Amino acid sequence: MPRYMVERTFPDGLHIPMNSEGAAACQSVVERNADLGVTWVHSYVSDDKQKTYCLYDGPTPEAIRQAAERNGLPVDRISKVAVLDPYFYQ
Repeated sequence: MPRYMVERTFPDGLHIPMNSEGAAACQSVVERNADLGVTWVHSYVSDDKQKTYCLYDGPTPEAIRQAAERNGLPVDRISKVAVLDPYFYQ
């Protein structure tokens, strides 16, 4: 399955509470994604919470974009990526 980096901008910041409400919100994203064969691997959030860099596995960039739309999430850019690991060369 191809892997993609999804860059997003949240002008007002991304605010997901660190409680059961936040966990439920994240689980909803996972469930909607699954309908399209998309898996959220993990995300990196900037200190100001205005940018996220999210790793997804999915069949196509279009499926990733459609999943984002279903979840009400912005998409700035979708890039197909591969892992570069410093231990690969050892």
